[in-house]
Amino acid sequence: MSEAEDFARLMRELKDRGGLSYGVLARRLHTSTSTLHRYCNGEALPAEFAVVDRFARACGASAAEAVDLHRAWLLADARRRAGATAPDPVPVPVPVPAPDQAAAAVEAEPERTVVVGPAGMVGRAAGTGPTGAESGARPSWYRRRAAGVAAAGLTAGAVALALLAVTGPDRGTPHAGAGPGAGIGTRGSGGSASAAATPSAPGAAPGATPTDPATGTAQPSASSGGSATASAPASAPPPVPGRAPAAPLKAAVRSHVWAAGCDHAYLAERGPGSVPPPPVQADAPAWATAQHAVHAGSQIVEVTLHGTGGGAVVLEGLEVRVGARRTPPAWNVYQMSQGCGGGLTPAVFAVNLDAPRPLARPVAGNDAGNRLPAPAFPMRVSADEPVVLRVEAVTTGCDCDWSLDLRWTSPAGSGTLRLDDGGRPLRTSAATGRPVYGYALEQGRWAR
Repeated sequence: MSEAEDFARLMRELKDRGGLSYGVLARRLHTSTSTLHRYCNGEALPAEFAVVDRFARACGASAAEAVDLHRAWLLADARRRAGATAPDPVPVPVPVPAPDQAAAAVEAEPERTVVVGPAGMVGRAAGTGPTGAESGARPSWYRRRAAGVAAAGLTAGAVALALLAVTGPDRGTPHAGAGPGAGIGTRGSGGSASAAATPSAPGAAPGATPTDPATGTAQPSASSGGSATASAPASAPPPVPGRAPAAPLKAAVRSHVWAAGCDHAYLAERGPGSVPPPPVQADAPAWATAQHAVHAGSQIVEVTLHGTGGGAVVLEGLEVRVGARRTPPAWNVYQMSQGCGGGLTPAVFAVNLDAPRPLARPVAGNDAGNRLPAPAFPMRVSADEPVVLRVEAVTTGCDCDWSLDLRWTSPAGSGTLRLDDGGRPLRTSAATGRPVYGYALEQGRWAR
């Protein structure tokens, strides 16, 4: 059973036990009934964890069932991302010499010894084998056996290379920060959920003030990939005197989250005739990167956090860092939807980037008239209890580069984890007074 099929099976079990119809669940998830059918049949996968979390809550899932569903979604999402980027391996035929040919080759080079390494690799070590006289003294059965070993070693090496090409990287761990605009960060050596370096975002104005890369202390193990990471140790390593402990956290940052999964806008310099149709939310990072587009007016960032050790980690607070403020570019605004609405307003941390010192303020949400409590620190996170932070930043006056610093503490120590856009600062620009275009499906073009 594939990862996607396992995830679909868990969804069907929760739906059947919850007793809600596809129509009721679809309204609560702010999606169509047919899309929910595809989720439960394994034909499609939700693009964001928020949909999975709402589904689990609507079906009355327990904490353990919600964790199992989240883990299954992470594995299926990682497999989907890896399958979309990794090319199909091309089988390489490996000729296997016949025993007589291999024996002839050995007889032609009696001064070399066939060496079979511990991993099945085959080589010839010159100068370490027997002398010509000694080799000549070898009986023919010895040379035939050496040729057979060489042929077996070549075959084993070819099989190992083919397996590596098919399996590729670890498919069970989500890739954080898969590329420019991927929206998922990879923890780097500088205590960041992305790479330590923070160059300007695509399309940034030349000469803009660079973002200060200083993030405090936390230094999780590096493993480039958004969203993969190396296997975490079972427990946090002992702290080194004079050095901050590594952050016992894994963070997956999604920077292209749309309101209700369909409502968003981007700024792009290109004219409407040169801009392709709007993508679905899952393809937004690639679309925005290709158009050198930036978020227009607002940006929603979703961070999924997991503990990497055996114990719990306490999240103490979230700080906003604005690295640069520029005059908003005179570009066009492209709306991804003509409006989709929805009965759910998620609870978020709201950020006003125009404030002199922006703060992440908790704001309550609403689900069909039911109040959703505002998020509040401190929070507890562990390997079995993930936490999802949703941050919504807005601006009406600047083209802003910004990032988030997450303060954490654990039995091994405390520190700060930088959350940004795959090693670059997040970028949101005001769009007041700019030309606004929506995509006219009946005409197949952008129109004002």
